[in-house]
Amino acid sequence: MPNHVAIIPDGNRRWARSRGLPILEGHRRGFEAVNAVIRVARDLGIHTMTFWAFSTENWNRSKEEVSYLMKLYAQYLDDHLQEALDNDTRIIHLGRKSRLPKVLRKKIEEAETRSATNKTHVLNIGLDYGGQDEILRAVQKIAEDIGQNKITAKDLYKEVGKYNGKYPYYFFKNYLDTGDQAYPYPDLVIRTSGEQRLSGFLSWQSAYSEFYFADVHMPDFKEEEFKKALVDFTSRERRFGGDEKK
Repeated sequence: MPNHVAIIPDGNRRWARSRGLPILEGHRRGFEAVNAVIRVARDLGIHTMTFWAFSTENWNRSKEEVSYLMKLYAQYLDDHLQEALDNDTRIIHLGRKSRLPKVLRKKIEEAETRSATNKTHVLNIGLDYGGQDEILRAVQKIAEDIGQNKITAKDLYKEVGKYNGKYPYYFFKNYLDTGDQAYPYPDLVIRTSGEQRLSGFLSWQSAYSEFYFADVHMPDFKEEEFKKALVDFTSRERRFGGDEKK
């Protein structure tokens, strides 16, 4: 099993349109599928799951859709926070908090605080997240720390561990949104709906991730489809730039 699976849950709107349903219903059904996948992953012993819920570019959608999504995220936390706590899951927000509605921001902060000491599982939720934005925010924090003589530029190159015992974790990673996690880099990145691009998702962390592009839209990406992706992952040979296994 991979330690960390990251998912770009795409296709909610296309799923709804193909069935003559409102776009908002597509998002609701997509959320149901996401929660089903989280439960399967937990039962299989996968430590970290990451979902990209809302990108830095999604603010360009209609006010009605954005407002509905923000309420849906808030409701998700209301409905599932206790389940996460009961299963020793730490909830972590990836992205900016400052542009989120105050009510949602407060719920995210509460979820992060209440789950902060949990260790069995991690659930990363990317809200107002973009890979380039994450790196730029990291660089800004680095510049501030260098300016205050907390670190030097050379410190960023220090190895502080290895991903899968092969690929170095550089000190720089500590400035990313996934900085203090046990498994900050995804082993497997899945995108639903047939799109074959990452759109800047976890730009730094996905350097040696395996990719799986599912043909089905997110509302149809449930247990069976998720397990198909995992089976495909187990057939991959991951060399991290090294030799093939003998």
